[in-house]
Amino acid sequence: MDNYEQKRALRKRLIEQRLKMPDRLQRAEHLQSVMRVWLVGRSDTVIGAYWPIKGEFDPLPALHRWKEDGELLDEPQLRRIGLPVVDKQHGTLKFHAWFPGCPMEEDAYGIPKPKDTEVVVPTLLFVPCVGYGLGGYRLGYGGGFYDKTLAGLRPKPYTVGLGYSNAFLLDLKPEPHDVPLDALLNEQGVVWPVA
Repeated sequence: MDNYEQKRALRKRLIEQRLKMPDRLQRAEHLQSVMRVWLVGRSDTVIGAYWPIKGEFDPLPALHRWKEDGELLDEPQLRRIGLPVVDKQHGTLKFHAWFPGCPMEEDAYGIPKPKDTEVVVPTLLFVPCVGYGLGGYRLGYGGGFYDKTLAGLRPKPYTVGLGYSNAFLLDLKPEPHDVPLDALLNEQGVVWPVA
């Protein structure tokens, strides 16, 4: 079995495991708390995230709370949340403004995306992890969208992977095109950097 097939089988196993976790909702509540505490004191005003699929952790409740907290603090700059929209021509992502109740439509992969909202440029980007390993490397779905996007974004946003503790892969080997994340969070706290 070649590396591509091994990763494909690993992705499938991890997604099935995630979908069958009996305590996934409890873990999600813990990760919501970790995320909210981690965001305290950050100066970012535009954060990119993702619409959760296949049992992924949902970052949107914590981000909506972060946005509301900024409004309560009467900050001079409005806090914004962006969700990815696939640019099929370039194989990259652009982030469009999202808010609860905004018009949505499905993309080519059946994932909801904001419809006709403005493009935003995040300074902080939360990235879903099917799996993750040492050094801030993640196992995604294999499309390379995040790696290609991060390789071209200037300035590069601070990137934070989100996943559950059982998705940690001690022997995950990065490939040459893999872009390491700046931090990883799970329901137990900060995984990376370990400082």
